[in-house]
Amino acid sequence: YLAATELARLLGEQGFSIITGAGPGIMEAANKGAKLAGAPSIGCNIELPFEQGANPYVDTLVAFRYFAVRKTMFIKYSSAFIIFPGGFGTFDELFEALTLIQTGKISQFPVVLFGTHYWAGLVRWLNSKVLAERKISPGDMDLMVVTDDPAEAARVVSQAYDMQLKTARKRAENG
Repeated sequence: YLAATELARLLGEQGFSIITGAGPGIMEAANKGAKLAGAPSIGCNIELPFEQGANPYVDTLVAFRYFAVRKTMFIKYSSAFIIFPGGFGTFDELFEALTLIQTGKISQFPVVLFGTHYWAGLVRWLNSKVLAERKISPGDMDLMVVTDDPAEAARVVSQAYDMQLKTARKRAENG
């Protein structure tokens, strides 16, 4: 919780808006960090019968009925994904982003896995099974950065955003 708050605060101070699923726990922490930085705090809530309402740190709430639509909006309006420990929904969003990057549908889009201990087993399995069986390419493992450091995660996002801007300017110049 504290790391998510700190990371969102750092990104908010750099001018980034913070977008989460609007729920409690880590999502609340990120929205709180945005508030502490004075940055826009956005929640993309999914309508489920057992879900709670939005956390108190969300400025703008957008409700979605379908997961696929919400994932599309996360990708469309994000410059990066920072993935904290979570469940099936977290894994769904993680692998959706990686697939879009791997297939060239989005580029210069960092995926940061926050929490080295939590993600170690998945990363080990991806290397020892999926990569070893050539289900993915060696470079695909470089699509993710694993860290426990909010400053490092913020730096990865900021550097990628600078590259995104540089690419957009180049495209605009070339017509």
